[in-house]
Amino acid sequence: MSNNIQEKIEQERQEARAACEVNGAQSPECAAAWDVVEELQAEASHQREKEHPKNAFEQYCDANPEADECRVYDN
Repeated sequence: MSNNIQEKIEQERQEARAACEVNGAQSPECAAAWDVVEELQAEASHQREKEHPKNAFEQYCDANPEADECRVYDN
């Protein structure tokens, strides 16, 4: 995945923080700015999946997250 998209995400995060600080956390400008960040993060995730497709086990766990073999425990 390109570092360019990660740089863009960080730039948009900073802009979102600034928009929220200036306009308030409940403002439409704040929400719109974070929407841009979320969209870029989704694109980055999509690019990662293209580079590293999920194996059969990962696909199974996506479809069956409650299965015992798919559980993740915090230590």
